[in-house]
Amino acid sequence: MRKILLGLACIVTLQACSPDKGDEALGTLERDRVTFSATSNEIIRALPVKEGSEVKVGDVLVQLDTKNQEAILAHAIANTAKAQAYLLRLTNGERPEDIASAQARVDQAKAQLIDAEKTYRRMVELVKKNLASQSNKDAALASRDSARAALNSANEEFSKLTAGARPEDIEPARAELDAMKAEAILQQQKLDELTIVATRDGILDNLPYNLGERVPVNGFVAVIQANRVPYARVYVPASYRVGFVPGKKFSVKVDGIDTPFEGTVRWVATDPLFTPYYALTEEDRSHLVYLAEVDLPESAALLPSGVPAQVELSKD
Repeated sequence: MRKILLGLACIVTLQACSPDKGDEALGTLERDRVTFSATSNEIIRALPVKEGSEVKVGDVLVQLDTKNQEAILAHAIANTAKAQAYLLRLTNGERPEDIASAQARVDQAKAQLIDAEKTYRRMVELVKKNLASQSNKDAALASRDSARAALNSANEEFSKLTAGARPEDIEPARAELDAMKAEAILQQQKLDELTIVATRDGILDNLPYNLGERVPVNGFVAVIQANRVPYARVYVPASYRVGFVPGKKFSVKVDGIDTPFEGTVRWVATDPLFTPYYALTEEDRSHLVYLAEVDLPESAALLPSGVPAQVELSKD
């Protein structure tokens, strides 16, 4: 019991002697992390860049297998060409050879009608002179009428070939072509997304999967620390929030560095939070805080992420 009381007394003494940290915003050094996910369940075929390497915008980070998507894209392109050819056929009309053939059939039908008309007239005269029977006249009449019907049919076929397709047929064909083009564009985008490229300059921080592994859809395949210079992400006590505004400069201490840095506030949260467990001090445990980010100068570019940092506050 005596040992317990002695330990409690020591703790109270240490707390009484500890410096007041209420004028500091505690936090860590951070960099923006850009994550890249797989859009398809494919195998990793190439990892051109090693972890920890510096990357630029456009550098290939991960190459997924493209064979399956290339086949899908080729099918979409073929369907587009098919739809385009069909629409072209409707808008251009029939071939000149088919039109010429229809014109020849019209001319032939005209000649047959003229011949049948002459034959019928002769039969009429012969019947009047009792040189031919009525049946011969009726046969000639039927032949003439048949020739006339054949001519009408040939004319209609010729008009159909020369008039072209109806608008009701052309519009659906045009819509089908637009749909096929959109599908080809979509499949091309999916193919491009199988090549994971850097969208920001930075350091390749992590490659969760190995070469040859099959990644799940939406699985993270690469992570970049985007900022070359870190910033301090700190929690500002509510009592200092009024004077802690974007553009204002503060002194930033980093663990392991004797000389403080001059930081510039770039962002402060609008809504308050409760003090995180690692930022608790004797006086600030129940206080609200505001998450903030403070930019550091170029001289801090080599500092690693995750190092504890403190921003010296003032109410001036």
